Amino acid sequence: MSLAVQAFLHIIAVILIALTALPLRTRGVALALLGAACALLAYAWPVITS
Repeated sequence: MSLAVQAFLHIIAVILIALTALPLRTRGVALALLGAACALLAYAWPVITS
């Protein structure tokens, strides 16, 4: 189960970082920072849940 959550967070991070390349208006939400935070959470998930 832990790997499934970690994989999901990595996929969300990749999608968010890819969306930053598109000319979208996000009204103050930095998608790159949100993607980086999601990637960091995915990386640290085993430590958080142990």
